[in-house]
Amino acid sequence: MSERINLGKSAPALYQAVIGLEKLAAEAVASASIPDGFAHLLRLRASQLNQCAFCIRMHTQDALSSGESSDRISVLAAWRETGYFTEKERSSLALVEAITLISDGQVPDAIYEQAAANLSKDEISAVEWLSVVINAWNRIATSSRYPVKA
Repeated sequence: MSERINLGKSAPALYQAVIGLEKLAAEAVASASIPDGFAHLLRLRASQLNQCAFCIRMHTQDALSSGESSDRISVLAAWRETGYFTEKERSSLALVEAITLISDGQVPDAIYEQAAANLSKDEISAVEWLSVVINAWNRIATSSRYPVKA
């Protein structure tokens, strides 16, 4: 395969705008009192669904550095089958997945209703913005073929 255009280098102003969006989303996450480690798990889950190796590696490392357990990280792809996540976290994970897979049924009412039952409006907004931003990063890293080497 030929080398891809690196979107960060080819359009630095646009890349910086996404960095700005990331900072604002992180502020919303902090303002909604969503723990930093769990926010990395949300980013990690979207990255798993998008098969973005660069972001999967980064957010796994970030989640570990933020105090998330290797157990929670290792079962994240099968979170519905575990007892590792609270109802609030489960609602957040379902919402991130629905937004990431938005072409498959949009964001179903049942998932949004579950989120509304377990999360505050600020938490829902923060999770949605976090989802929007990580999906943008996944697309930047994957289409640019950011290297992931041992």
